[in-house]
Amino acid sequence: MVEVYGALPWPLTPLSATLLHAGLLHITFNLLMFVYIGRFVESVVGGKAVAVLYVVGAYAAALLHWAIEPLQTVPMIGASGAISAIFGAYAIFYGRDRTKGWGPLSGYAVRVLWLASAWIFVQSLIGIAAFGGGQVAIFAHIGGFVAGLALARPLLLWRYRKA
Repeated sequence: MVEVYGALPWPLTPLSATLLHAGLLHITFNLLMFVYIGRFVESVVGGKAVAVLYVVGAYAAALLHWAIEPLQTVPMIGASGAISAIFGAYAIFYGRDRTKGWGPLSGYAVRVLWLASAWIFVQSLIGIAAFGGGQVAIFAHIGGFVAGLALARPLLLWRYRKA
């Protein structure tokens, strides 16, 4: 039996958190990124795959945020983690693929590791700029982005599976 707090079962809270924002600037920036990047990703993998990216990104964001900061008392709100998943797919689809393999790693794997490392670095800088990141769910951004990196190729293959 699923225990309900308020009007929503707790397993749906990562999705409901994407609908809440900390202010007009927060929602405006998230919508701007979603519309700008989402339309490019949608043109590659389709609308259903973008929805999958969004939902999986929301859960990956919540999971990593909880795994790193399980005692955090500030609620995690906003769609930034879910949109980071779409941004991760965008980075795979529209980034230049001139990466060479390194040792046993393929060029694709090196590229994914590079993108993930760069995103973690940028998010760390945001955390430092926000005076320790106490109010910014940095790990949620990272979790969503990594989910987008991981799902980009499978979603592309899923869309063109009959081609």
